[in-house]
Amino acid sequence: MKVRKILNILTVISGAIAVTATSLWIGKQAYFWLPPQAAAESHLIDDLISFLVTLGAFIFLGVTSTLMYSVIFHRAKKDDFSDGPAIEGNVTLEVVWTAIPILLVFWIAGYSYQVYEQMGIQGPAQLVHLHNPMGMESAYAATNEAPVAALTEPVEKIDVLAKQWAWVFHYPQTDVTSTELHLPSDRRVSLALRSEDVLHGFYIPAFRLKQDIIPNHTIDFEFTPIRTGEYRLTDSQYSGTYFATMQANVVVESPEEYHQWLAQAASQKPSPANNQAASEYAQASSQSVKTGWATVAPAASPLVNYPG
Repeated sequence: MKVRKILNILTVISGAIAVTATSLWIGKQAYFWLPPQAAAESHLIDDLISFLVTLGAFIFLGVTSTLMYSVIFHRAKKDDFSDGPAIEGNVTLEVVWTAIPILLVFWIAGYSYQVYEQMGIQGPAQLVHLHNPMGMESAYAATNEAPVAALTEPVEKIDVLAKQWAWVFHYPQTDVTSTELHLPSDRRVSLALRSEDVLHGFYIPAFRLKQDIIPNHTIDFEFTPIRTGEYRLTDSQYSGTYFATMQANVVVESPEEYHQWLAQAASQKPSPANNQAASEYAQASSQSVKTGWATVAPAASPLVNYPG
């Protein structure tokens, strides 16, 4: 009997170690489920997601393993249809399984709040937007792939106008307007987000950053691109019939290539940019048979130096 008790204890310990190791491994795999980390802030979000996946895997595997252990080692004997022992409530057990979820919720909430605080998000009492408060370090994560130095002031300011249904980017230093967002890598960028009509959402999945754009308000939005390449900007809010066409390319390039692009774009005369929403609306309006509900006419195609 004593040997069986020792074996049970060893089984529980071995199972706990296996569950913990497997959960940590699953949590590491969560990094590969997400788009590439293209902004410094993305490391904070990915670490939080990995933590939540690890915790969820530990709970799932722990509960499943306990059930399997009970089924295998503590099931009733064959042809045993008798009732189990009459066990009443256990106060200690009740306290334990109530306290553990409460502690887990506080742990998750504390970690999440810490991430949001590091990213500089204001609370719901004010307009929610990302910024870089005085005295707060930028949200950088030291990695071997993209080491960057912390900056306290934005080095590039870009005006972003959202309207039904197009993104327009204006670079005030060179007076360049584009429908394609170009950004220098490893440099702090400050966007002034404005909406011309309704609620829009600025969302680049590779940057892990999303910001609602509220009409009649200019929202400052800061981040730091760290990986060169082409990404996609989408409207995360339903802004009308053709909101799915409201997308734009985001090009992250070296500072040298970025300034070369600005100089090249500044030398071009403004011309109307291609607008998919306007094209689809014109095509629908020319049909002899009207189908569907009436919709808002898209805004005129913007005049830009670089149409993308």
